Amino acid sequence: MRGFGIGRFGIGLALALACAAGNARAEISDNVVRVGVLNDISGIFQDTNGMGSVEAARMAAEDFNGGGKGIKVEIVYADHQNKADVGSAIARKWLDVEGVDAIVDVPNSAVGLAINTVLRDSRMTFLASSTASSDLTGKACSPNTIQWVNDAWATGNTTAAAMMQRGGKDWYFVTVDYALGKGIEAEATNYIEKHGGKVLGSSKHPLGTSDFASFLLQAQNSKAKVIGLANAGGDTINAVKQAAEFGIQQGGQTMVAFLLFVNDVHGMGLKVAQGLQLLEAFYWDMNDDTRAFAKRFAARPGMNGKMPSGNQAGVYASTLAYLNAVAATGSDDAKVVVPQMKTFKGKDKLFGETTIRQDGRVIHPMYLFEVKKPEESKYPYDYYRLIATIPAEQAFRPPADGGCSLVK
Repeated sequence: MRGFGIGRFGIGLALALACAAGNARAEISDNVVRVGVLNDISGIFQDTNGMGSVEAARMAAEDFNGGGKGIKVEIVYADHQNKADVGSAIARKWLDVEGVDAIVDVPNSAVGLAINTVLRDSRMTFLASSTASSDLTGKACSPNTIQWVNDAWATGNTTAAAMMQRGGKDWYFVTVDYALGKGIEAEATNYIEKHGGKVLGSSKHPLGTSDFASFLLQAQNSKAKVIGLANAGGDTINAVKQAAEFGIQQGGQTMVAFLLFVNDVHGMGLKVAQGLQLLEAFYWDMNDDTRAFAKRFAARPGMNGKMPSGNQAGVYASTLAYLNAVAATGSDDAKVVVPQMKTFKGKDKLFGETTIRQDGRVIHPMYLFEVKKPEESKYPYDYYRLIATIPAEQAFRPPADGGCSLVK
């Protein structure tokens, strides 16, 4: 990408893959398909996304291998710094100048919603594999967008339902004060109150908070059975670590993290994270397919044995699905590619039985896990015990009548 300083945005051209069979079909712009990984490379999501997402996109491009048609693929990447204006500027530059055909990843709902607006009705596809806002398949629905791993509705409703079935009726929320946290808390609260539970209070904190003492003390003093952490990344890690210092779980309160990944658990350690409840769409140690992918990922440059997060797995799955649709249609225009992607229904190796709905929501099973005790872990990254499997049709919000409108 040209026009932005490398130091500021950490942008790089990652790779070019070409099959010897010749040039890509004429309908592909510039005879190359460019996929831009846009995420947080230097901030609180760098472990769950960051350069790991770039490697996941590279893996997808390599496995695509030209799609049997000599289609050339380039992966580029940039750091949106968790700022909507920065993300929008990068997206416009990629769209207007750099010839990027699809944007993938985009953790941070405020940034994701801004990108969704920029790309609406353009020729670019938005693979919102890490954007959790449910608005992407609701009031902000766009014909250019596919939303893969998770969303606030699934996170809020499905987690609340699973916890309430296990006796968690009274809740207190510790929530990050931006679109992601507010959306999760609103969805969970709606479910809890409709099903006979109570929300005893909520504390809002800024993104990137280091001191959670006052928020956790309020949660502890509420006597709520469940303390819901409606945040992500470094914020969740800091909150869980400090909760352990206060002995919150030892005092009989259960902590549930709405958006936690295996990388986060690794960062805080099992001694701190043990007993934590969380909802995931992907776990590296689920089956032979997920383990094979994780082993390859861990061996990638710079990964140093790290297992992939659900978001990184989502980058791989959505990028590969997009490239397969390009090969099937011979076009990288969103108006052609996205409808082709929405015809998919079958097994995804990383996410199981999968359907891509007409509103752009990808539905697949979700899983409630409990973090193991240190003595229960038998090998590196053996961190989760499966508590419940939530079928795809229950895990995600049903589409609006007729699906969300695709004419905007």
